Amino acid sequence: MISTRGRYALRVMIDIAENGNGKYIPLDEIAKRQDISEKYLESILAILTRGNLLYGLRGKGGGYKLTKDPKDYTVGSILRLTEGSLSPVACLKEGVEPCKKKSEWRTIGLWQGLNKAINDYLDNITLASLLMQEINYSI
Repeated sequence: MISTRGRYALRVMIDIAENGNGKYIPLDEIAKRQDISEKYLESILAILTRGNLLYGLRGKGGGYKLTKDPKDYTVGSILRLTEGSLSPVACLKEGVEPCKKKSEWRTIGLWQGLNKAINDYLDNITLASLLMQEINYSI
């Protein structure tokens, strides 16, 4: 399940792409448009900035802007940054010690296939396609 943080991160990235035009957008403007508390939004923006998806500039004229063109961001990369993993089961998460009984699971192939389908699907949707509402929801 995608958390509020992940869903809000997508909304924020779309907002900045729509309203930025290469300029920095102040946090309070994003918070107001997206109806997200400034404090919670700060934590999301910090993650996106540390992950090099946004530039952040403090002070007068500061705010946030994209580091690259909207076509160069995927939904998968944004969600993996904010969620940590999109894996449907814990044993398939990156950096987790492999389950000792994994080879005995009759369902491991199912979970691996679902993990691949989720990641492939989300990695083929760009921020630009969300802006243009060009998403084919069929699999």
